[in-house]
Amino acid sequence: MRPAENAQLALLLEVSGTPKPGNVDRERDLPDLRYEQFLASAVGAGAGLRAAESGPVGEAFERAVEGMAAIHGENTQFGALLLLVPLVGAASDGDLSAAGTERVARNTTVEDAAAFYRAFEHCSVFVSDPPDEWDDLDVRRGSEAIPALEERDLTLHDVMALGEDADDVAREWAGGFERSFRAADRIAELSGPLSDRAATTFCEALADRPDTLVAKKHGVEVAKEASDRVAAALGNREALSALAAEFVERRINPGTTADIVAAGLFIALERGVEV
Repeated sequence: MRPAENAQLALLLEVSGTPKPGNVDRERDLPDLRYEQFLASAVGAGAGLRAAESGPVGEAFERAVEGMAAIHGENTQFGALLLLVPLVGAASDGDLSAAGTERVARNTTVEDAAAFYRAFEHCSVFVSDPPDEWDDLDVRRGSEAIPALEERDLTLHDVMALGEDADDVAREWAGGFERSFRAADRIAELSGPLSDRAATTFCEALADRPDTLVAKKHGVEVAKEASDRVAAALGNREALSALAAEFVERRINPGTTADIVAAGLFIALERGVEV
């Protein structure tokens, strides 16, 4: 399959994996997001992912987000798409490696950054308040922040670097997609259906590092608690399923970890892991 198709398949496999404590999967919905919405989003993002095979990163990302939200207007896979678009570009260039993906990221432009900001106008995305000195770069401003981007001559890679301390998707962009490639390696090592491997990889990744989305919404201590409890339940499907139900009730949603696993699934598929 072409890279864009593998990216869509990665989105479908990621959301189908279960149990993934706190997240939508094939056995559970969140109060405001359903499994079927994730499936529809993966289909809707297709045009943008195809554009990522040969076009500018920012334009492709905005188009993917627009398609993701077109049917239901919700944010299901914003972070995953932000990782997948440069990975699709690197794969299409014939260099799906940490160095190849980092090269795609570093070659982004101010125009790519502007398209990234416009993408926030297609759906609601949870973000923290920026430091005072970056107030004019608040992504919630959407297109209104573009003059500040242009004045500061910030590329999309530059923008991601500004947020790497607080957001692990931004950290991937700034740090060579390290965890995405590590997730791909783990998926390849495991056996069984890919959706099950994705769920296992998700739980292991969450146990290893607290989720930054959870930290933003609930605080660092809750994020650490979630990781510690998943770590204690690793290998025990019944315990992980119980945590999944509890985390959904408490609105503890480790979405950033899921984004990284989706990126890992794409890399694994491109490397030849079979469905």
